[in-house]
Amino acid sequence: MFGLMVRFTCKDESAAAGFDALAARTGEQIRAHEPGTLVYAMHRVDGRPLERIFYELYRDEEAFGTHESQPHIRTFLAERERYLSTAEVDRLRFLSGKGVNGEH
Repeated sequence: MFGLMVRFTCKDESAAAGFDALAARTGEQIRAHEPGTLVYAMHRVDGRPLERIFYELYRDEEAFGTHESQPHIRTFLAERERYLSTAEVDRLRFLSGKGVNGEH
């Protein structure tokens, strides 16, 4: 498995609302068209109203490549910049745990 954790900081409350709407539309397309994307979850951060954390888990790096090439992802990547002041991306290598596809 392959994953990402991304911390986004929005410019202001109005930008956060726009970003949340963009992320929701993108999530609908991911659920409908990306079987190799196992988890794509967006979280608000308690006490930090402008921050969002995405946790993404893919079957493998090929599934991540497929995800990145989708039209809805290209749209998300192009449009998100107008809402954000920062984006921090961590690439994750799975070691162990419990969750998607049972225990590992």
